[in-house]
Amino acid sequence: QELRPKSLDIKQEELGDMVEKEMASTSEAIEDAVRRIEEMMSQARNESSGVKLEVNERILNSCTDLMKAIRLLVTTSTNLQKEIVESGRGAATTQEFYAKNSRWTEGLISASKAVGWGATQLVEAADRVVLHTGKYEELIVCSHEIAASTAQLVAASKVKAEKSSRNLARLQECSRNVNEMAANVVASTKSGQEQIEEKDTMDFSGMSLIKLKKEEMETQVKVLELEKRLEGERVRLGELRKQHYVLAGGCEDAPEDGEARPAPAPRRGILKKPPIAQKP
Repeated sequence: QELRPKSLDIKQEELGDMVEKEMASTSEAIEDAVRRIEEMMSQARNESSGVKLEVNERILNSCTDLMKAIRLLVTTSTNLQKEIVESGRGAATTQEFYAKNSRWTEGLISASKAVGWGATQLVEAADRVVLHTGKYEELIVCSHEIAASTAQLVAASKVKAEKSSRNLARLQECSRNVNEMAANVVASTKSGQEQIEEKDTMDFSGMSLIKLKKEEMETQVKVLELEKRLEGERVRLGELRKQHYVLAGGCEDAPEDGEARPAPAPRRGILKKPPIAQKP
């Protein structure tokens, strides 16, 4: 018992209250995100027009659909969690059930936090895009993070749920809907970015030969600089993911119920894609 990792300095009898608090906090964050998106929509209609207004509306509408899907996911997850507790606690109290299954409870709390955080980050990224102070790529990354957080929440809920549970089936359906809405955000962001870039394309028709040559050389320099920077960022991303894997593996593989589980040793080549089998 002494060797088990501490629950983020939270007493086990407080875990039950923590779950309800985090679920409520996640729901509140999503409701706030929906309100902020509506405000951004109104602001965009007042301050932009033409192609930019069309792009902003399309992106914000897709973000609204995603937030609604996440809100339904959290509600369904809460119902499933209550069902799991009621069916599994027996004569024990709810607090005792959470304390007895502390590792599962911590996973549920972590997943709920991840979903709420992802929703908040998405709205902030959308706000910056509408104000032309952010990058479209931020929205795409946030959408991927929300899809990953959703999978984490479903996995945490599925561990102790009955296979025949209707709430589990609803949760899995909500998860697929969230993934679909996140894909719509990515698609609308990419198409909007292409529209804006096409509109802002530089006209070279009025340039002299010398000016064109100078612009060409400067662009070649930028291409080389960006290629070098891209390679460096890829190496950095690989190291970050490796460290994330080490930390996550250390938490998830911690001993539970007296069973020792050795954490998998990370290897340098773990990020490489497996070779694709060639057709004969």
